[in-house]
Order: sequence, then structure tokens, then C-alpha cells
Amino acid sequence: MNTKTKNHAVKVIAVALTAVIFLFGSPLTSKANGGGSKKNSTATEAQVSVTYQGVTNNSLVFKVDYENTTGGKFLLIIKDDNGDVAYQQKFSDAHFSKTIFFQDTDTQINPTFIIRNGNNEIVRQFQVNKIITETTVVTGL
Repeated sequence: MNTKTKNHAVKVIAVALTAVIFLFGSPLTSKANGGGSKKNSTATEAQVSVTYQGVTNNSLVFKVDYENTTGGKFLLIIKDDNGDVAYQQKFSDAHFSKTIFFQDTDTQINPTFIIRNGNNEIVRQFQVNKIITETTVVTGL
């Protein structure tokens, strides 16, 4: 073989080897970075619902629903008026639903509900004011 043919053969092998590295290296890199078959575990606003249900047995009632499509772990955090954590629990339910009861008080409360998975947080804040009304009935004699 002459040197011109040898140089051409070396270039063809180098190009083929580079192509193989790109083809097989990319999927491996993707899986190493959390890619591949893993679904996106970021919660969206539409997946979280927190609703005020009213007063039952001297308790203010809220319902928290979260469609955790990936089934990954997440935290439910509830903070009080001062921003202090009043409740924190880890869950992994795919169709999460929990009823929360607060002691009924004569004052305003401002609960904050947080669904956190990874670095993502969905926050729902409420202000509950209790208004007491008095009805007076007068009948003539």
C-alpha cells in the first residue's frame, strides 16, 4: 500500500470511530444526566388544587389535591401566619388528596400550602376572616 492509500484508510477509520462515539455516547450521557426514560417530575399549577371547604365541628376545613403524574416524592408543607412550618410530610401518591382541619378561632388566619418536589414549589395562600353576625328578632305584643 502506498502512503496515499494508508492516509485515506486512517481518515476513514477516524471518521467512523467518531460517528460511533457520537451515536452511542449521546444516549449514555442523556441517561447519566437524569434523561432517558425518566419523566419530568416538575409540578405544574394545574396539577395542584387547594380549596376551602367551610366549617365543620368547629374546624376550618381545606382540601388539598395533587395529580402527581410521575409518582415521585413530594412534600406537603403548611405554614402559619408567621411563616412557621405547622405541618410537613413527605408523600408519593399518584392521586394525592388530603383534608386539613384548622381549629376555628375568632381571629383571622392566613395559611400557606406548599407542594414541593425537587426545587419546584407550588404555593397557595389563603386569608380566612371570621365575621360574626347577630340577628335580632322583634315581635309585637
